[in-house]
Amino acid sequence: MSVGIDPDTPLQLAQNEYTIPLKDLFEVVWRRLWIVLLVAIVFTGVAIGLSLSQEPTYTASMKLLVQQQREGSGLDTAAGDVAGLQQFTRTVATLVNTRPVAEAVIQRLDLSDSPEDILGGMKAEQIAETQAIEVTYEDSDPERARQIANTSGEMFSEQVSGPTPDTNAITAKVWEEAGPPSRTGPNPVRSGVLALGFGCMAGIGLAFLLAFLDSRLRSPEEAEQASGLPTLSAIPEFRARKLTYSRKTYSRKSKEG
Repeated sequence: MSVGIDPDTPLQLAQNEYTIPLKDLFEVVWRRLWIVLLVAIVFTGVAIGLSLSQEPTYTASMKLLVQQQREGSGLDTAAGDVAGLQQFTRTVATLVNTRPVAEAVIQRLDLSDSPEDILGGMKAEQIAETQAIEVTYEDSDPERARQIANTSGEMFSEQVSGPTPDTNAITAKVWEEAGPPSRTGPNPVRSGVLALGFGCMAGIGLAFLLAFLDSRLRSPEEAEQASGLPTLSAIPEFRARKLTYSRKTYSRKSKEG
């Protein structure tokens, strides 16, 4: 035994009232497509303009190897020790980007920057599941980025290892120096694509907002939804023809008596 739902019940009427056909949504966007395109073009133009006006930046990276000093061998290969060193490397990586290292870099390269300036461009993180730490530095000068990255690794290695590391001591060795830096920004193409996507979404949102604020009735169906009464008749849309009239100007000549 099946039980049907009366279409005139309050529950069904409420569901029909808040149901918006997909066709109507496309019509809202299509009717105001120029707004969507305009907003997308403005967003894209502003993003590309700001990206081109920024100064290019370069990133250099070097690698440190964390190991345990052993008598007669520089690197212990025991599985338990390697696993412990990998966990300890996470702690060591957090010490690279610290003020003592930045101050040592400034002193070694004779820089006029503050430690905060150096730390702002430096980043150090452990390479996953390894005893290696990657130290990167970002700067507008590619050669300066390479020098600071390499010097940061050297200074940290000296501070951790010391002049003469003891047996069983943890050391950080410079494993790979920084090569030619790579350009990391700005990227006008990426900025333009992201801005185009955000612009389209913002334009569509603006189109729906304008449609919500528009109180005009464009079809008999909208009139029925607004009034709650059935539409009995509708006047079709038509355009009146334009009539052109020619006007003649007559002039009267007065006769002199």
